[in-house]
Amino acid sequence: MSTAVPERPAELPGAGHDAAGATGRSGRAVPRGIGWSARWIAALTVCQAALLVGAGRLITGPARDIWPLTAEDRVNEGFERIRTGTLTTLSSIASEAGNTLTVIAVTLLSCLGLILLPRLPMWRQAAFLAVAVSLQSLVFLVITSAVDRHRPEVHRLDGSLPTSSYTSGHTGAATALYGGLAVLAVTRLRGPWRTVVGCLLCVLPLLVGLARLYRGMHHPTDVLGGLANGSLSLLIVGRALLTEGRVTAPAASTDSGAPADRDRPGTPAPSTTPAPAGRTVVICNPTVTGQADRDALRRVLERHGHRAPEFVETTAEDPGHGQAAGAVRDGAALVAVCGGDGTIRAAADALAGSDVPLALVPCGTGNLLARNLGLPLTPADALDAALRGTATRVDLGRIEADGLAPTHFAAMSGAGLDAAMMGRANSYDRTKAVLGWATYVLAGFRVLGFPRTGVSVRLDGAPALRRNARMVLIGNIGTVQGGLTLLPAARPDDGRLDLLILDPRGVRGWLAVVRTLLRPKTKPDTPDTPDTPDAARAGEEGGAPAEFLTFRHAELTFDTPQPRELDGDPVGTGRHMTVDVRPGALTVLLPAREQ
Repeated sequence: MSTAVPERPAELPGAGHDAAGATGRSGRAVPRGIGWSARWIAALTVCQAALLVGAGRLITGPARDIWPLTAEDRVNEGFERIRTGTLTTLSSIASEAGNTLTVIAVTLLSCLGLILLPRLPMWRQAAFLAVAVSLQSLVFLVITSAVDRHRPEVHRLDGSLPTSSYTSGHTGAATALYGGLAVLAVTRLRGPWRTVVGCLLCVLPLLVGLARLYRGMHHPTDVLGGLANGSLSLLIVGRALLTEGRVTAPAASTDSGAPADRDRPGTPAPSTTPAPAGRTVVICNPTVTGQADRDALRRVLERHGHRAPEFVETTAEDPGHGQAAGAVRDGAALVAVCGGDGTIRAAADALAGSDVPLALVPCGTGNLLARNLGLPLTPADALDAALRGTATRVDLGRIEADGLAPTHFAAMSGAGLDAAMMGRANSYDRTKAVLGWATYVLAGFRVLGFPRTGVSVRLDGAPALRRNARMVLIGNIGTVQGGLTLLPAARPDDGRLDLLILDPRGVRGWLAVVRTLLRPKTKPDTPDTPDTPDAARAGEEGGAPAEFLTFRHAELTFDTPQPRELDGDPVGTGRHMTVDVRPGALTVLLPAREQ
């Protein structure tokens, strides 16, 4: 049932590759790839959010007693004194232009018009407008979560909102929307009217900001922050999408000319994995797997010859280990696990060392292991792809730590900032249900100030390295949500684990980390002496904002107790961690690698 571990890492599919980097699934050739544009936008959006959060912290902190901030209250009081019935009506109309529902409706209508009205659909322009407005909103949520500022102490003409006064959401949304339409008007319209239309559209965000001041909803710097937020979103997205045409329309067929529906997971296809004679057990996390999902999974299993599958639910007390161990003990021939990374980790811990194949059915927020193994992220599609694939051995990490029973992890384990972020994100249950993996971005901004600590790192028996770190991350895979690669050399089948020691200091340190993580990745050469740990070759200097090492056995001792996580689940605090790789410990059904 199992296959040998490939010698070259390229034998396993990974989510870190740009599927659209050169040709075909999205249609025409795409310069540099949609993945490049996405990474560009993501990186600069993080910088944008950090810049505006920093400005907000400065305004509400050290600079609040410095002019011109000390004059802001007088500005709001001046607007209150000049209120009249006519001006109040006009301000209500102007403010409505930046209201959430208005912005959503105008954005949708504009995008539909750009796609449906021209003879040739303007896909790039529609994507530019939609992404700019969406990113502005995301950054606005980050800012209001990180900066708490009270609204002006004047009579407010609108109801008090739950968000912080900084920045003005109405002004930011209006800047992204109407500023984006102004860019399209100037670049796409012909004749003298394009300048007039562009200027009128640019005036709208200013009127919205003025209306918000008049109505007592924001301080002047809140409006300036909104203008900056919307403008930066336009600049970032426009640079990525409106230059060199990196977004194309979806193609109706594949490169070979066959209909695109041929590979749609819902279409029956012959399975290359023969249906086993034993039981098929499906372990479900009931909080993320409803009855409709189970019915769809049952149909997929039956289509591939797995009759009468047995569905078993996880519980809060047993998130998957006991169910998987029971399936192995009772002679199951296939175990499918439906849940997030935590559920999959618990089941993998019980399946480690057995020959029972695991079919991953991602249903969680992160789904890191499924992403890195090249599986679709829709439950029925992922199961269909797995059952049409082959059994492949992948590695697991085994960890022992103070206050933690020995266990395995399949994707990543971390301590420090990473674990603090996971703990914070897990406390945002309602937010996770709405925003998905973007919740981790919000949580990350809330814990950016996590303190540094000293750590002793001993790898593969080499002399101990002494480092300072905000975060220590150990990975069996390298790519996280949003396509960001934290561990460029990590592969789940290379018999090693990868270590990232992160120690940024100040804004320059964080910018250096961003540059490092977004730098084009090249596969490291295989060392001539594979038994010599990378740590020994790295030397004793340290001090870099981001340091990458690989190992088979690691011992880590922190100066102070640190929060820890396993595959996204917080597992308490402690000072000691011992981690080993278990090569080929888990058999997973994976789709065949595309040629």
